[in-house]
Amino acid sequence: MVQIGDVLTLELKSSEDEEKFRCRLVDIRDNEFYIDYPISLTTNRAAFLLDGTQLKVTFVGNDGSSIYLFESEINGRIKKNIPMLILTYPGNNHLIKIQRRQYVRVETAVDIAIQPLEFEFAPITTITDDLSAGGAAVLIPKEVTIKTGMRIVAWLVLIMQNGDYHYMKLQSRIVRIISFSDTRNKVSIQFLDVSNQERQLLLRFSFERQLEAKKKGLPT
Repeated sequence: MVQIGDVLTLELKSSEDEEKFRCRLVDIRDNEFYIDYPISLTTNRAAFLLDGTQLKVTFVGNDGSSIYLFESEINGRIKKNIPMLILTYPGNNHLIKIQRRQYVRVETAVDIAIQPLEFEFAPITTITDDLSAGGAAVLIPKEVTIKTGMRIVAWLVLIMQNGDYHYMKLQSRIVRIISFSDTRNKVSIQFLDVSNQERQLLLRFSFERQLEAKKKGLPT
């Protein structure tokens, strides 16, 4: 799954600045990874991370097409041939696999408001059935007149694990409409013109919901 010499990307779990660090896996012992000192991708300088710092760690799989994510923390430091940090490793069963060329879609109910651009229907408030950094599936009453290709504005609120609220206004397009129940359709929408900051928030929210489901033993 992961091998000595592989490159790992670290991200502070509780940080808002989204700074990332790059390091190399030097050794593996039991449930611990030994890494060289991380380098900040922003400053290109060695980073000083305290023991107990909680992290999100990603690495590219052997097939080169998948990225794996796990939660970790710094469990100490040691010096042999080079100075190294020790990371906790939860094991292969706790890895989350992410396809490189698609966004992670997670089943989650997020409050969302839908407003048409051309007044084709009255604005509605509903919930998502699933969400990703690229779009969402939204549950909409069948009496609402919508069509594939219709442009809309989606307003949603992302509640992060640390309690922060992020309000987002996203230009969107209706991609697909399928029957969900006797009273509601499931409408797939694609987010358009998403900024890098907005995309990172959506990705972070998706990762957190996946990790939460993994801990509860739910399918992801």
